[in-house]
Amino acid sequence: MRLLVQRVKRASVIINGNLNDKREISQGMCIFVGVTHNDNEASANWLAEKISGLRIFADNDGKTNLSIQDINGELLIVSQFSLYASLKGRRPGFSEAAKPDLANKLYEHFIEKLRAMNFKKIATGEFGADMEVEIINDGPLTFIIDAPENLA
Repeated sequence: MRLLVQRVKRASVIINGNLNDKREISQGMCIFVGVTHNDNEASANWLAEKISGLRIFADNDGKTNLSIQDINGELLIVSQFSLYASLKGRRPGFSEAAKPDLANKLYEHFIEKLRAMNFKKIATGEFGADMEVEIINDGPLTFIIDAPENLA
């Protein structure tokens, strides 16, 4: 699994153009989630633990010493199969992205692992939907995190 994590002042997602279905967070992280063929629940578990303790928020001295838990931050989690796109040619290929049934299962498992950690708020996109994401990046700080291969 691969995450693209952005530290945000606020973020939101609108599902299928429906302005009445806007999901939003204040200070925290916007996390885009990609799944590949050999990922499993252990990959999702490892990434959830990583996110929980990742120290990317500033302390009183302006140093990135605080985790999302430390600041009581919020999460917006959005599935994004294009994190496994191949750009060797001019047209992206998506053969490294997992099939929808596996990808959705692991996306949902990742969300549930984070929900069990009692964050202040977790908002999510909708797997397979057309989504409009707005992000106010803080820093900007953006990270790519890959789960280790061969987790069991």
